[in-house]
Amino acid sequence: MDRRKPPARVLAAGALVVPIPIMKIALFIALLAACLPGGARAAESSAHTNRAPNVIIVLTDDQGYGDVACLGNRMIRTPNLDRLHAESVRLTNFHVDPTCAPTRAALMTGRYSTRTGVWHTIMGRSLMYRDEVTMADVFKSAGYRTAMFGKWHLGDNYPLRPEDRGFEETVTFGGGGIGQTPDHWGNDYIDDTYRHNGRLEKCHGYCTDVFFSRALQFIEANKDRPFFAYIATNVPHAPYIVPERYTQPYTEKGVPRPMDSFYGMIANMDENLGRLRARLQELGLAENTILIFASDNGTAAGVAGANRFGAPPPPPGSWPGFNAGMRGVKGSEYDGGHRTPCFIRWPRGGVEGGRDVNQLTAHIDLLPTLIDLCRLPKPSQVQFDGTSLAALLRDPAAVWPERTLFVHRQRADIPPKWEHSAVMTDRWRYNNGRELYDITRDPGQEKNVAADHPDVVAKLRARYETWWASLAPALKRFAYIEVGAPQENPTMIDCMDWHAPDQKEVPWNQEQIKEARWVNGYWMIEVAKPGRYAFTLRQEPAEAHFRLQANRARIIVGDQEASVVVPAGATSVTLSLKLRAGPAKMQTWLSDDAAGKSRGAFYVEARLLE
Repeated sequence: MDRRKPPARVLAAGALVVPIPIMKIALFIALLAACLPGGARAAESSAHTNRAPNVIIVLTDDQGYGDVACLGNRMIRTPNLDRLHAESVRLTNFHVDPTCAPTRAALMTGRYSTRTGVWHTIMGRSLMYRDEVTMADVFKSAGYRTAMFGKWHLGDNYPLRPEDRGFEETVTFGGGGIGQTPDHWGNDYIDDTYRHNGRLEKCHGYCTDVFFSRALQFIEANKDRPFFAYIATNVPHAPYIVPERYTQPYTEKGVPRPMDSFYGMIANMDENLGRLRARLQELGLAENTILIFASDNGTAAGVAGANRFGAPPPPPGSWPGFNAGMRGVKGSEYDGGHRTPCFIRWPRGGVEGGRDVNQLTAHIDLLPTLIDLCRLPKPSQVQFDGTSLAALLRDPAAVWPERTLFVHRQRADIPPKWEHSAVMTDRWRYNNGRELYDITRDPGQEKNVAADHPDVVAKLRARYETWWASLAPALKRFAYIEVGAPQENPTMIDCMDWHAPDQKEVPWNQEQIKEARWVNGYWMIEVAKPGRYAFTLRQEPAEAHFRLQANRARIIVGDQEASVVVPAGATSVTLSLKLRAGPAKMQTWLSDDAAGKSRGAFYVEARLLE
């Protein structure tokens, strides 16, 4: 048990020293230039030229490979993405996980998501282990300013929040999407309340506009020093909400609902990308900023996506979506579920745009790549699963050895072997432990040729077995929500992070909360300090003012238990326990004797009293 192990945030010796000379040299040149003819303008240009590059990652949510005009979609209009594509090195065989949170964990760590504790989007398995070193940790330790805006989806409580993981400036929402259980009650994409550096703040405007605007404020405030900005939009994730002016052009062309709104959300994001790039140009930062665009999984609304969310099939003759000939959509182990766009632009760093890299690459490669490109110290005692792509980005003739990558989609508390899995090489896809596809001849993965290539099957099975065995230690751990820590007291915990035998037992969005299902689960918590704790139980958050549908309440934390009668009309009930420090299982019950049923408290506030 290594739960007490401190976060592995200490980087290799010299981590705080290596970038300093670079920054000092840049400052010296800038001061010298200021004294010469040309003055401040020359100084600014010189400083920007010689300093370490800035890094911006724009990650969209549920936008598939085919949801970009320049990649073959004849209906959607994405002029700014198209321009970025034209100026970038394009990773055409780039893979992520088939769902949201796992992709984000792998991107942040350069390690397979399961290894970091993240293999689901709910059930406590979207929480990333606290001893993982993140991309933000690496940049912050190297003297960069760090910020993120939008979707985190790797933990909403200390010590798992983005502000605990290396980000100095954060504007985020709760859970994996606006309107999900941990999010501020009633958020609906427009004029919402977000978490600014951990504190609730009312914001005005459409969500994507807000996140890009806050990112621009951060960039402008740090234009004279290296920065890392992670802009992770929640669009085009469902629910499909966007101002009508973005949807209308697609509605008029016959695109059925909800795909017209899905495309409209992408159009709005594309507009914001153009706004970002224009401001970088005005600030003189565009050429020395590594700008990366990618998505977190395959399309959620293109092709079969509309039916996937319960919408009626498109009318005859209407636009059916475009998926670049791939099989599968979001959540699939086939390429349509995890092959996404990835554009990388950095003119000043020798990353010459306008060309494709066709070799097999993945999200786990981006952190090692950025460490190389930015000349950052590598984290000590961290074993990356990814490989630096720096050579491929700079040299079209670079030799790239054969490699094998793995993805899987898991929806259980303990992942079963071979579940919705893909073993990938440049030529082959081995799916679910029984299907083999020659992706070079059959990109749609229609013909299973496993019987024709038993040697290939044996080789890929063996590689999967080795990979799975390496994940075993991660599957035995929990990511603990800490209560009683000064960084977050009280701690607001919700049922999206319940562990349960079936994901159907976990209400993960606010509409399910309103249904008041008779379900229950438990949390894994870590009691930071011994003492007396007050636990306030609710069915809906305090701002909803919802009356409990119960007459008795009960809580068990570790080996301590308390129960109480619920007063009629109460919107909450508080129980107290004296607890020892350390890990514990926590479960609650709100019982309705008249109905003969009980449910867990969907929201719990845990407060250290003494």
